[in-house]
Amino acid sequence: MNCRHCNASLTNTFLDLGFAPPSNAYLEARDLQSPEKYFPLKVMVCDKCWLVQTLDYANAEDLFQRDYAYFSSTSSSFLNHASKYCENIIKALELTKNSFVIEVASNDGYLLKNFVKEEIPCLGVEPTHSTADEAEKIGIPVLREFFGEEIGNQIVVNHQKADLIIGNNVFAHVPDINDFVKALKIILSKDGVVTIEFPHLLNLIKNTLFDTIYHEHFSYLSLTAVDKIFRANGLTVFDVEEFPIHGGSLRYYAQKSSTGLYSISQNVKRVLNRERESGMETLSYYELFQKQAEMIKEEFLAFLLEQKNSGKSVVGYGAAAKGNTMLNFCEVKGGLVNFIVDRNMAKQGKYAPGSQIPIVDEGFLREKKPDFVVIFPWNIVEEIKTQLNYVREWGCKFVI
Repeated sequence: MNCRHCNASLTNTFLDLGFAPPSNAYLEARDLQSPEKYFPLKVMVCDKCWLVQTLDYANAEDLFQRDYAYFSSTSSSFLNHASKYCENIIKALELTKNSFVIEVASNDGYLLKNFVKEEIPCLGVEPTHSTADEAEKIGIPVLREFFGEEIGNQIVVNHQKADLIIGNNVFAHVPDINDFVKALKIILSKDGVVTIEFPHLLNLIKNTLFDTIYHEHFSYLSLTAVDKIFRANGLTVFDVEEFPIHGGSLRYYAQKSSTGLYSISQNVKRVLNRERESGMETLSYYELFQKQAEMIKEEFLAFLLEQKNSGKSVVGYGAAAKGNTMLNFCEVKGGLVNFIVDRNMAKQGKYAPGSQIPIVDEGFLREKKPDFVVIFPWNIVEEIKTQLNYVREWGCKFVI
């Protein structure tokens, strides 16, 4: 396979997590008697442009199906993050009823509803029907397509060019990353702004966040790589912000290279320098990650086996993609984790892919009174601890 951006041959392995089903391919009871689809989960690093990326085994249509079960509105902290962003960007760009906003991967309308509230025209682009249905219920127009150059041209014909394009936690999900950026340029107005937000590769490596790696993420992104990708496709990153969300994320602000109004901020230079000084443009920087992930695997399994042998019960909270990566890499089954609680009703009554651990509603916690709750979506751990504070009444402990 060649690099998704620069087409250089990929020969350097960053991480090999073995074989796993797609992390959001939740199972019905009837599916338990049939074989699941497993794909290799192997991540490479390009030594030319430094894009970290999965090897191709599954296509986007296999991963993002009609009944895709991830709903952004499930997390109150993420809703607050989106609301604050909208408030700030509307003021900064002076958006009005005459402006036009597009969000790529608009999910269930968690973000665009803030523009609807302010009567700012907007459009969501979202290929998964389950989430698009929810967005349309609250008055958000949705184009149900995978975003790319062809769809970008359709948007320009049927709507207008955008003053603001938003892409939160979607850039990593893009199989053809150059096509995606070309499409952004097509639908962006002359003086428009693109904001793209996703977890920072620097933090992923620093904190050994290997559970954020799954098939639905085709790329793991640094500013070093993104700056190259954008420039090659006619856009320039002119500012960047850092946030603690999702283990440490970056929000990029970009404009058309030929017509943009903004000068490049010191923030861009600062992050690029930090990445360079950390060694992100050297192969040695990526070589120890596999060993670190395997150490965590061994520790997690040892913990689960110790509790089982002691007669203690362990359950999970949050049937998130992170948890499914963790469970499948560690080869954990229902005998070690009894069930997983999730607030998302679309997941309740189903089973986690691979591990086939049942997903239940919160009532099971009060009924079964487990000894330990493993919090899989650690990125919202404080929110979950507050929500489940009552489990301490019977001496239950949280595990992260």
